[in-house]
Amino acid sequence: MVEKCDHPNANTLPEGRVHAVRGAVVDVVFDTDELPAINAALIVEWDRDTPLILEVHSHLDLHSLRAVAFQSTAGLARGVAVRATGGPVKVPVGQAILGRLIDVVGQPQDNGPALPADTPRRSIHARPPLLKSQTGSTDVFETGIKVIDLLTPMAQGGKAAMFGGAGVGKTVLVMELIRAMVEKYEGISVFAGIGERSREGHELLTEMRDSGVLERTVLVYGQMNEPPGARWRAPLTALAVSEYFRDHKHRNVLLLMDNVFRFVQAGAEVSSLLGRLPSRVGYQPTLASEVAGLQERIASVAGSAVTAIQAVYVPADDFTDPAVTTISSHMDCVIVLSRAQAAEGFYPAIDPLGSSSMLLDPLVVGQAHYEIAEAVRRTLARFRELSDIISLLGVEELGAADRQIVKRARRLQRFLTQPFMVTEAFTGTPGASVALADTLAGCRAILDGETDDWSEGSLYMVGTIEDARRKEAGAQATQPARPAQAEATP
Repeated sequence: MVEKCDHPNANTLPEGRVHAVRGAVVDVVFDTDELPAINAALIVEWDRDTPLILEVHSHLDLHSLRAVAFQSTAGLARGVAVRATGGPVKVPVGQAILGRLIDVVGQPQDNGPALPADTPRRSIHARPPLLKSQTGSTDVFETGIKVIDLLTPMAQGGKAAMFGGAGVGKTVLVMELIRAMVEKYEGISVFAGIGERSREGHELLTEMRDSGVLERTVLVYGQMNEPPGARWRAPLTALAVSEYFRDHKHRNVLLLMDNVFRFVQAGAEVSSLLGRLPSRVGYQPTLASEVAGLQERIASVAGSAVTAIQAVYVPADDFTDPAVTTISSHMDCVIVLSRAQAAEGFYPAIDPLGSSSMLLDPLVVGQAHYEIAEAVRRTLARFRELSDIISLLGVEELGAADRQIVKRARRLQRFLTQPFMVTEAFTGTPGASVALADTLAGCRAILDGETDDWSEGSLYMVGTIEDARRKEAGAQATQPARPAQAEATP
C-alpha cells in the first residue's frame, strides 16, 4: 500500500482533482503550480475499498499533469479529489513478505494476514549500482538440465533469457529452473509474473506451497487482466524487493521474470494512451531506454549476487522483432526455444545451434567441457546441413563419414532431451536432474561411438548415459532375436 511518506512539508503537499480519464491514463489538475515530481505517487480519494494509485508521468502545463493508473479506473469521475504522497510508490520489502504474493503496489493478494505496520518499504525506482561497485562472476551455476549445462552454461550473478514463441515450453522451463535452483541455491527467490494468466499464478503459488519452498520466495504479479500500468511496473516492484535483500541483507537473490515481452507490450500500451507516435513495428519510441532501465538494475555487488532468468515471448516466432533484439542485447546467456524441436518431441525444445552463452569459454568452463560442447555443436550442425539431402535422396546416398555423423547426431539429439520433475504428474515419467560430469560423460560416449549399436529410443528422455544403458539392456532382453538380414536393413 502507498502511504503518505515522511516528506518535510507533508502538511503542505498539493491536492488536486481528476480532470480527464482515458482508460489507464488520468489527467489531474492542481490549484498550485508546485506539481508533484515525475514518477511521484498520487492517491485518488474515492469511495472504494482499495485505493487507486496513480504515478505521475508528465507535466502538461503549470497546473496539470498526466498520470498512469495501477488499478482499474472504472467508475472514476471528474472532480474526484487526488492527493500527493510526496514521493514515488514504495512497496514493502524484507522478511515480512517472504512466502507472500503481492501486487505492483505491495498489497498482499494471497488472502493472508495483513503485513506488519513496521514493514520496511523501498521505492520501485532506483538507479543501478555504480560500475565500480559491480562485480562480475564467472561461477557456473549447474541447473541439472543437460542441454543448458553443456551448451549454454549460466553464470551465478548473470542474466539469462529464454526466447520462444507460443507453446514451446518457456514457462515449463522456468518452473523446472525454479525447482532446480531452490534445491541448490541458498538464497532468496523473487518471481515476477508479468502479464500472467490468473490460472498460472494460482498454480505456481499452490506448487510452491506444496513443495515447501514458498518460505524463501516472494511472488510479485501484474496479471493479464490488470491495467497496463500494473504490468509495466510489476518488474520494478520485484527489482525493489531483490535490491533490498542484496544491499541490506547481503543475500544472494534469484530473480525470475515471466514474461518480459509483456513488460514491453504494457509499455507500448501506455505509450499509445499517452499519445506518443509509435516507432518500429508499432513499439513505443522509448523501447530501448525502458528495457535498459530494467535490465541495468539487475546487477551484483561484492558479497551478494542477483541472478536473473527471464522468459521472453517471441511474437510470430520472429526473432528479428525489435523487442526481442533489444532484450537479447543485455543478456549473458541466450536460450532459444525452437518450434521445430518441439514438433519432433525433443523437450526441452532448446535449439542447440541458435543458443549461446558468454561462459562457454575454456578459461571458464575448462578445456574438456569446451571441447565436448564444440564437438556436439559441429556434429549437430553437420547433420542440419545434410538434412535436405537426406529428405530428398535418403541417408544411403551419403558417404560413410557422413552416415556416421548422422547416426551420432540423432543419438545426441535424443540424449539431450530430459524428463522434468514439474511435468511428472502429467507424463508419468519420473523427472531427472543430471550433474554436469554425467552430461559430459554421456556426450563423450556418444561422440566416441559407444552407442552406435544402441536403439535411438534408449537415449530418448533419460537422465545419464547409465540410465540409457539400462534402458537398452532391458529392451534387448525383451526383444526376440532378429534375422541377420534385418540387422543390415537401414
